[in-house]
Amino acid sequence: MSLPALSTSTRRNLIGLWVVGLAFVSVVFGGASRDHALRLALVELAALPLLLLAGLELLRGDWRRWTHPLLLLAAVAALPLLQLTPLPFDLWRSLPGREPIAQALDLAGVSPGWVSVSVAPEGTWSAILALVPPAAMFCAVLVAPPESLRTAVAVYLVAAVASLFLGVAQILGGPDSALYGYDFVSYHSPVGFFANSNHLASFLVATLPLGAVVAARALRRRHRSWRVVLAGVAVVCALALVGVLLTTSRAGLMLAGPALMASLAMVWIGSGRARPRPAVVVGALGLALALTAAAAVLLFHWVQSNAGEYRFGAWPVVAEAADAYQPLGAGIGSFDPVYRSVEPVAAIGPAYLNHAHNEYLELWLEAGWPAAILLALFLVWWLRRSFEGWRRPPGSETDLARAGAVVVLLLLLHSATDYPLRTETMAVMFAFAAAAVARVTRSPRRTAGEPRRAPSA
Repeated sequence: MSLPALSTSTRRNLIGLWVVGLAFVSVVFGGASRDHALRLALVELAALPLLLLAGLELLRGDWRRWTHPLLLLAAVAALPLLQLTPLPFDLWRSLPGREPIAQALDLAGVSPGWVSVSVAPEGTWSAILALVPPAAMFCAVLVAPPESLRTAVAVYLVAAVASLFLGVAQILGGPDSALYGYDFVSYHSPVGFFANSNHLASFLVATLPLGAVVAARALRRRHRSWRVVLAGVAVVCALALVGVLLTTSRAGLMLAGPALMASLAMVWIGSGRARPRPAVVVGALGLALALTAAAAVLLFHWVQSNAGEYRFGAWPVVAEAADAYQPLGAGIGSFDPVYRSVEPVAAIGPAYLNHAHNEYLELWLEAGWPAAILLALFLVWWLRRSFEGWRRPPGSETDLARAGAVVVLLLLLHSATDYPLRTETMAVMFAFAAAAVARVTRSPRRTAGEPRRAPSA
């Protein structure tokens, strides 16, 4: 039987199963931003069939419901492809920032006929391939059944706990522990399935809103084991907070309190008439406020004692290099060679930057004004749809939409001081969250005379 001959429900169940699988594979194999070509290839290969299946299903179905986000996704994918456009060498050298490279080629006696717009085409090709898993997840979540999305949420919660316990075992095993999955990792810190403790902290913080989805559904439905489910969610969230503390990630500590408060708000709204007792809510809110205050104090002392940290000192250098390549940028994936060409001699030492530790600054360098425009369009879409999702009545779809809005915000904030979305794990999770926001933004149009249905719990 050919795939098109399958029923709609069967096709979507298959897509939903693949969504769960991609979430798992991306967590296990996608936790690093470099030096992991084989593992990254596994994630990309696992995502290719899902991208094809979800794309075909969208074309068969109601793809017009998501015209704006799908156009944004297409534009994001088209940007690095356009940067690979070959140009005649004389035209290429007239682009901003290319003349020094052209002069070096002249001195070497090299005269290429055609050159891509990107100054690092290999890195741009890698960026295109790295877009496949998040693009597949986004398209698939739009058409996957709700049961599969709840299973994917459970996968992320279990993965957070497993990653934390793996991180503790890594610390106990010492720097030479075989439990570290990558050659370049944050030794002496728990990293779990990641190569960087900051990215583990980002993952743990992002699971708090997902836990709120499960808690709100359990309170609203009051099935036989709802107390067990609530206790399990509480344990997962508590372990996630402990894990953030163990990573000593400053961004993770700052985001944990607001993430917990947003998660409590989600539980309160999503539980409907079955809201928890006020004493429980006040106690949890007090914990969140205390955590936020403690993180603020720690951050203040850290800023006082680390005013000259390497990454902050490098940001003006990156900004100056980016200005030289405007308006098109140097090419996605070109940060490393571009920064090496302008890095001050005084800054050369054991510590080095493989990324700018500021995603917005790095995008400005690599993709210039086109990236800034796309980011602005995404933010406008996300703000409008998130506001609409928070206004909706309680329900499984709206619970997940609220959680998705919070996860997107948390990762956007963390990207101001790090690069979590350069890992496939977090990029796929970001796409999952963004698609959850998109799922409930527009209800199907009602025909004339059709009664308005009451919201279902």
